[in-house]
Order: sequence, then C-alpha cells, then structure tokens
Amino acid sequence: MELNKVKGNTYYIDSPTNIGIYAFKNKFCVLIDSGLNNSAAKKFDDVLKANNLHPKYIINTHAHRDHCGGNLYFKENYPGTLVYTSAKEKVYMENPEILSIISASSSPIKKLSQSEKPLEVDFTLEYGTNKINDEKFEIIQLGGHSQEHIGIITPEKICFLGDSIFSSDTLDKYAFPFLFDIGETINTLNKIKEIDADYFVISHGKEILNKEEIAVLADRNLENIDKHINTILDLLEQPYTREDILENIIVLNDIAVNMRKYMINLSAVSAFISYLYDKDLIDCSLEDGKLYYFAKQQK
Repeated sequence: MELNKVKGNTYYIDSPTNIGIYAFKNKFCVLIDSGLNNSAAKKFDDVLKANNLHPKYIINTHAHRDHCGGNLYFKENYPGTLVYTSAKEKVYMENPEILSIISASSSPIKKLSQSEKPLEVDFTLEYGTNKINDEKFEIIQLGGHSQEHIGIITPEKICFLGDSIFSSDTLDKYAFPFLFDIGETINTLNKIKEIDADYFVISHGKEILNKEEIAVLADRNLENIDKHINTILDLLEQPYTREDILENIIVLNDIAVNMRKYMINLSAVSAFISYLYDKDLIDCSLEDGKLYYFAKQQK
C-alpha cells in the first residue's frame, strides 16, 4: 500500500478499495472515499503521514461501507475534517440501517442488520463544478450501483469512478455483481464512455485506465448486464417467482452464498425484474399465493 501518482497533484492509495487523493499546495488533501473501517483508515493515514499530507476533506462516492467506513477515524483524529457526498447518499450514510431494511423489505433479522454508526455528512455536492479549498472539482452523476452514486474529476482531469463500473477482475470473480437500478447503470456506463478525462480510477481495480480502455471496460460491463437480462428472459419462458430466478442464477453461475449474500443477490434480481417489467418485456400473475413472472410474447 503506497501513494501512487497519477498526474500533477492527483494520487491514489492502492488497497482493496482504492482511495483517491488530491494534494493542495499547503499539504492539506482531499480523500475520495475512506475505506471499510478504522483499521483500513489507519493504514491510509500512515501513508499520508509518510508523505506529509494532512487529510482535511473527504468526498464519498456512495454510502456502501467499504467506501465511507473510514470517515469516523478521520473525523476523530483530524477534528474539522469535512465530509461531502450527494444528497441521497447522505441519507444512507447518516441512517445506515436503511440498507438492511431495503434487503429485508421490513425490519431486518438482527444478524443481518447494519450495526454501524451513522456517518455525519457536512455538505452535499451539486452536479457540475464544486470548489473545495479554492480548487475546482467536477461532480458527475453515476447512479446504478447505488441510488445517487457520484464520480469526481480532479483539476488534472483524473476521474474517480468508485463502483459505477466494475473492473475485469471483479466481473471475472463475481458472476452476479450487485446493481440497484439497471436502467440507471446502463445510462451511467454509456455516460462514462463520453466523460472528458485523461485517466480513470476504479475503486476495485488494479490499473489506471485511459479513455480508450475505460470505453472497452464500459462495453464489457454492458455485455455482462445483457447476459443476465437474456438469462432471465430465457428462464421466464415459463413462470418463475423471484426466488426461482435467483435459484437458477446461483446454480448456473456456481455462486457461493450465505444468508446475507442471498439477500443482497435477491435485491439485485429485483432490480432486473423492475427493469424488464418497466420495459414491457415481462408480466406477472398471482397463482396459489405466489407471484410469478413470465416473458411477454414480442410482436
């Protein structure tokens, strides 16, 4: 784990969740995401100290804990640290139980509930140009993996994409990665191909990508979504419940699950069902107390 220069004053710290860094002339810096927890944040802090950098600002791309769990450490150890994110992700960060409620569709089973502390957000960001410590950062909407995921472009035209796009390694490792909104994800992936930036940093990726490489990766992500859409439509040649669909996806892709992962995957299946239903590609019926989905005959 070390401070890796991308260009100018833009850096990143390589880790399971890559952390973006923008260093100001006065040695204050912006963190783009903060890692999973205090332990991860302490390691990032050690790297910052070794490079005489002082964290002053945090921009969280979204509210999933591996991207914002380190906020507490920096808030405690660097009083006055200011946290920024989008308006809707702020709600999730300050009310972490919501993610468990979404998965459970109710008050969640205690062993599955989010027990993390709320994370205070000081400012919400507008789309477009935002000034932090007299430097201009571009904030772009990249929803899909979470409700109001954002991307950040630094003054040197380095774009931090968070989890709005998955690396090839992630797609190879996770056959059915989590998505919150399929339509928004498709829009985001097409938008990423048009972003005016020189280099792109993905949260869970080992390489920094240029504009041509990120476009190729965006297409691979789109192909992965198409694959799952086609699989579900093939399955729904006969009526299936949501749980039936997930069962087949788990078996077809040899996915190892526990109770928590099952609930997360079930939410992802719901995202595909919503997309396909809204596109008028599937319909549903109630039979014997079960809700079945089936593919519609296309004219």
